[in-house]
Amino acid sequence: MDVPRGSEVLRNRKIRRALWIVAALLIVGSTTVLVARLKPAAPSVEMNGLWPGTVKRGPMELQVHGLGVLKPEQIYWINAAVDSRVVQVVRRAGSDFIKANDVILVLSNPDLELEAEKAEWQCKQEEASLANLRVKLESDKLDQRASLAELEGQYKQARVTADRDLALTGFKIQSELASRLSVTQADQLESRVALQKQRLSIVDQSIGAQVEAQQVAIQSARAAYELKRKQVDQLTIRAGVNGVLQEVDVEVGQRVTAGTLLAKVADPTKLKAVVQIPETQMKDVRIGMDAFVDTRNGIVPGRVVRIDPAALNGSVGVDVFLQGKLPEGARPELSVDGTVEIARLNNVVYMERPVSGEPEATVGLFKIDPDGSGASRVQVKLGRTSVNTVEIRSGLQVGDRVILSDMGQYDSYNRIRLSH
Repeated sequence: MDVPRGSEVLRNRKIRRALWIVAALLIVGSTTVLVARLKPAAPSVEMNGLWPGTVKRGPMELQVHGLGVLKPEQIYWINAAVDSRVVQVVRRAGSDFIKANDVILVLSNPDLELEAEKAEWQCKQEEASLANLRVKLESDKLDQRASLAELEGQYKQARVTADRDLALTGFKIQSELASRLSVTQADQLESRVALQKQRLSIVDQSIGAQVEAQQVAIQSARAAYELKRKQVDQLTIRAGVNGVLQEVDVEVGQRVTAGTLLAKVADPTKLKAVVQIPETQMKDVRIGMDAFVDTRNGIVPGRVVRIDPAALNGSVGVDVFLQGKLPEGARPELSVDGTVEIARLNNVVYMERPVSGEPEATVGLFKIDPDGSGASRVQVKLGRTSVNTVEIRSGLQVGDRVILSDMGQYDSYNRIRLSH
């Protein structure tokens, strides 16, 4: 038969069960705390996908870099001289090398051409008037000379008569009154001869003044004609300089006003580079600094000759005069890379520039272990930066190898494993 259990046994069983529950809770809590305190395992990164760099000591060139294009040193802008209409486009942009006298466009202005013809006839009319004036003035002068000759003849005759009458008066043959009348008449004719000579001299001066005035009228008419003729000639648009036609901004039938831009011609053999450099890197750029321009088909040395006075869209335009021979394929508007050399630092610790890191900033970089099995994060103080290199102030030693690639996805790790 079954023996009934006592209350003591039941109480002990409850105590043991409670102890087991407490122990289980303590074990689970401790395990949770330990797991929470564990650091995440170092992730494995494929080394082939990383960009490593080595810390070095030596000279370092400070450079700034920017993108740009080749531009002609001089551009010849062709504008319409008068209101007109386009009747023919002889050449288009991108044509072969053209000469200064080659025709680009033909314009038309019938009113201007009519005015030029009128000005030409006016000029011819003034020239004819001068010729007619010369004939008339010479004729008048001859009439004056004829009058003088007639007066001189009359004077001589009167003088002879007066001398005769005086002689007759001396011989008491003729009265003294008749002699006086003859002398008076001779003196009167002598005065008229003198006055006629003065009139002839004044006539010469008058002829000169009238001819000069008519010549001024001819010069004025000729200047007006030449101006109209020049304006008509300007309806035939020529290149003006040897070069390449870059733009033709009008079409046949289009009406243009005076000053309208018609075309643009540039010499492709004389180019400069216009490089856009970020305004944050412009504080040390000066005119006269050395530079070089990469045309993707060769590198050409140059010199900074101009800096834009203001920034535009976060960059500053820098003109670089090209000192070397341009490579094949160099032409206006060709995209180029420009680099300006700011200074040269001697005996500094430097390395290739990492993906992230501003000048004078502290950044976290992964330094590769000597055996290459892993990399640990270190804090590196950067100094002055260049296009491809950066000065190291602290945190790394010469010979250290670091990862320069973007490691932002591993910011939560202080160490990574490298697989090869």
